[in-house]
Amino acid sequence: MSGLLRDALNETLVRNSHGQVVEGIGRAIVDGTYPPDTILPRDEELIGQFGVSRTVLREAMKTLTAKGMIVARTRIGTRVRPRQDWNLFDAELLVWHLDTQSGMEFLDQLYEMRLTMEPAAAAMAARRAASDEIEAFYAHVEAMRLADGDKSFALADLALHRAIIQASGNVFMLSVGTLIEAALLTTFRLSSPACEPAVQNDVSADHLRIVDAIAGRDPALAEQAMRDVILYGQRRISEVVT
Repeated sequence: MSGLLRDALNETLVRNSHGQVVEGIGRAIVDGTYPPDTILPRDEELIGQFGVSRTVLREAMKTLTAKGMIVARTRIGTRVRPRQDWNLFDAELLVWHLDTQSGMEFLDQLYEMRLTMEPAAAAMAARRAASDEIEAFYAHVEAMRLADGDKSFALADLALHRAIIQASGNVFMLSVGTLIEAALLTTFRLSSPACEPAVQNDVSADHLRIVDAIAGRDPALAEQAMRDVILYGQRRISEVVT
């Protein structure tokens, strides 16, 4: 597991005071404790709640402001912004959503983004991937096929998808890496293919079709193969999420 999403997850293990305040207030906003258009408690109350200095609180507020979650107003206070203003490409914010959203609506929107971006990235990779990148794709698929547990399978799957995004040669595609990792990690958490050998083989074979299409320099086939993989993952999630 790597990238921005991994960093956000790992940060929960070792939190400084700034991070604790950001996460505490951020999660409270996401779970509806502080709904959009409401005013956050006064600074004195938050300082007492988290046991931090005014400087730490101020820096935490700057971080949440940068995420698009709050805005400060003179003589009014700090207001929670509407959800549509939040930066859902932010890894930490995305993790909070995945931890609090229990239904398929949010996950379906996440998969819609993948279906919009990732098949196109596979098509670009079919046009632009270097030979050593294609060799790495095959190595990742083989690692998926031979994985002996959830973690090793997840690492190989994530590595392949990130490598394809990288090989697309489009710098803007890199910004969707967080969404891709979030969707994949959610799939693994709820229903890992490595739990069922037959499913693991099928999923590995489906990913092999993506790589074969890229190696064959067939953008249309690579795009469709990637789309099929994403839709399959979405169906698996919908079977276990109510």
